[in-house]
Amino acid sequence: MAMKIRLARGGSKKRPFYRIVAADSRMPRDGRFIEKLGTYNPLLPKDSEERVKMDMERVQAWLDKGAQPTDRIARMLEAAGVRAKTERNNPKKAVPGKKAQERAEEKAAKAAEAAEAAEAPADAE
Repeated sequence: MAMKIRLARGGSKKRPFYRIVAADSRMPRDGRFIEKLGTYNPLLPKDSEERVKMDMERVQAWLDKGAQPTDRIARMLEAAGVRAKTERNNPKKAVPGKKAQERAEEKAAKAAEAAEAAEAPADAE
């Protein structure tokens, strides 16, 4: 059985509230789970202690049994210091599009021309 530590959504419309649960990966997101491990309230400020609450002993027990955390839970565990930080690499997301690159090149060329024009009269004096 493939176990996941993941978020199960609760709360009303536009007011999300999540339970952190250990569940079989084949079960629906808000469906059957094996154990509730904590809560996550994204509406609270990021520095609030109430935003993410986890029973670290139980989370560690599930991780030792082979449960895989989802990306969001893995980030929460990294912030809590339970998991080592992993390097994330998505180089295509950071690269501007073709038109933006062309605009940047044009802007750099104009700036270089302006710098040369500003230097030329200074050298003539």
